[in-house]
Amino acid sequence: MPMTEPITVSQLLFTARATIDAADADILLAHALGRTRSWLFAHAADAVTPADAARFTDLLQRRCAGEPVAYLTGTRGFWTLELAVNSATLVPRPETELLVEQALARLPEGAALRIADLGTGSGAIALALAKERPQAHVIATDASAEALEVARSNAQCNSISNIEFRHGDWLRPLQGERFDMIASNPPYIAEGDSHLGQGDLRFEPALALSSGADGLDAIRMIAIAAPAHLRSGGWLLIEHGYDQGPAVRTLLRDAGLYSVKTVRDLEQRDRLTLGAKP
Repeated sequence: MPMTEPITVSQLLFTARATIDAADADILLAHALGRTRSWLFAHAADAVTPADAARFTDLLQRRCAGEPVAYLTGTRGFWTLELAVNSATLVPRPETELLVEQALARLPEGAALRIADLGTGSGAIALALAKERPQAHVIATDASAEALEVARSNAQCNSISNIEFRHGDWLRPLQGERFDMIASNPPYIAEGDSHLGQGDLRFEPALALSSGADGLDAIRMIAIAAPAHLRSGGWLLIEHGYDQGPAVRTLLRDAGLYSVKTVRDLEQRDRLTLGAKP
């Protein structure tokens, strides 16, 4: 019997790139082989074992079905952190780093600040702020006990200790406490939005994506409750949809906040709105 020619790294990548995004193909093959992406290019002619090729084929099929790359590899980079993620958490988005940037611009270095992150998920925002402001104390809340376990593990793996995690809906675990800043990336997609049934969103937790008929239910609750938990001069920052800036500005002003403004992302779309307590 003639021997089958071994399949190489470059052949696997060529086949995969015909069906999925090239960067996704690179990430998944590197994961299947337990290597880095740079290794792939330096070893393009290397043969791949049948077991590794089968592992990659399985990942490729799942990605073709729409499963997020981050769920397939179990990790996602955010800010300067490498975070574990799973189906109990949203996949951290690069655009959410804008919220971290805006928060840090209002958090002086070296101060003993108190910061809250509502609906923390994997802990992305809370951990980024805690790492950049090591003198601060960060409290992260989430209604999902499973998500909090992921966030706690991420804190441990990234050696971040100035943070604590509390189980509960939005501000309920923070009764009687006040903060210099409250940040949140809450669900803001309208229920019934067609995008919820498309692409990666089909695999992410629905409760972390949509909130009410207009997508603003969670933001309304946060805007109403947050001022009572802010110190004078404290900031509230909320990420939201590209078409929700005017509505969120109104909610923050109605809650008594001042210096309310909406910040746009690199694509000039409304991305987050913030305001301060008098």
